[in-house]
Amino acid sequence: MFAQPFAIPALLLFVVAVPLVLGLIPRNRLYGFRTAKTLSDDDIWYRVNRLAGFAVMIASGVYGMVAANWPYDRAAPDNFSIWLLHLAAFAGLLVVGLAVSGWYSRGL
Repeated sequence: MFAQPFAIPALLLFVVAVPLVLGLIPRNRLYGFRTAKTLSDDDIWYRVNRLAGFAVMIASGVYGMVAANWPYDRAAPDNFSIWLLHLAAFAGLLVVGLAVSGWYSRGL
């Protein structure tokens, strides 16, 4: 599993997202979904970071399923298409989830 291109970042981001989902991280300027709006209010901070944490955890979980079902093999002739599938499964979902978190924070 760790031979897959995004396995280590996916695992690390999953672990980093758990405290955000559990609401254990107070407002700060280093860790979490930081915008002017989230840094202005504790309630907004916790709600948006919980959503962003779930988005990261979902992206990591989906990537794990993709990596298990369509493993990347450097020697395979079609390895670029599999790499793109892995990229879309991980980075694509991260971008969508974090964009939704940003839109959600603007609406609060």
